[in-house]
Amino acid sequence: MFAQLKKEVCDQNRRLSAHNLVILTEGNVSAISPDRKFVVIKPSGVSYENLRPSHMVVVDMRGRVVEGSLRPSTDTLTHMEIYKKYSTIGGIAHTHSTHATIFAQMRKPIPCYGTTHADLCGEIPVTRHLTKREIENDYEVNTGKIICEILSIRFSPCVLVASHGPFTFGAHAGAAVDHAYTLEKIATMAILGSYSRPINTILFRKHHERKHGKNRYYGQT
Repeated sequence: MFAQLKKEVCDQNRRLSAHNLVILTEGNVSAISPDRKFVVIKPSGVSYENLRPSHMVVVDMRGRVVEGSLRPSTDTLTHMEIYKKYSTIGGIAHTHSTHATIFAQMRKPIPCYGTTHADLCGEIPVTRHLTKREIENDYEVNTGKIICEILSIRFSPCVLVASHGPFTFGAHAGAAVDHAYTLEKIATMAILGSYSRPINTILFRKHHERKHGKNRYYGQT
């Protein structure tokens, strides 16, 4: 029933490792089923080089395993909160990529300095810190909630969780991984060019709208 989605999620998880976006077994990619009743996600603590589609874990919208012999990622409930809130999100990626995580650890958003960034989105936002109670009770659920808090203010394909790391979103798992890869490149350029000035507003709008606007003309469709 979930064979195709398992293969997709496995392939996209392996891309995280291929793009050097993860350390050892950290990070994960998930995708939600077309009926939005089930989520396929990477198993917890399994190395990327050993990942197979059969290792992917299927959970229902309460986080209960319905298919698979391995435990799902410890971030599963974080993914669930986001899927429940945003029906346009079909895939989620979470990494500990070096430069994006530096911004998350510094609790600083990433300003838009140039057109590479503008082609994706505007400033990359960072969440507030979780409270002591939120950390000690339902930590993963509350992580999802503070991500949704940020997205409700201004939707972005990328969010930095304070003192933790980046989460990225897309219409499908592949798009979420694309955004994770682009985010890391953006973060790297932002750190290396830390004396840069933010992009001109008119130039930002032009680059963003030609790729994402109503009258977009980037690409073949």
